[in-house]
Amino acid sequence: MFLEALGSAMLGFALAWAAAYRLSHRLPARSLVLPTGVAGALFGAFLTHSALGPGHFLATLVGAVAVAAASVSLLLRPEEHFRRRSATA
Repeated sequence: MFLEALGSAMLGFALAWAAAYRLSHRLPARSLVLPTGVAGALFGAFLTHSALGPGHFLATLVGAVAVAAASVSLLLRPEEHFRRRSATA
């Protein structure tokens, strides 16, 4: 179980770092994005491990990455040309 937690935290960090690198213009500060990816991955690993039980290492990591991606995606801001114009403009 320790390896599942360590592996999922590393995958969550890598996913959040890649998202922060590629989408830096649409994400808040990197100091918020990276812990969100790690926390999402740890929660996803806990959730998947609780649902499937022990012995499903790869499935637990897949669940961790899925929840980490969903958590980081909640931080995305819309692009400038999709934002509404203010009523005063």
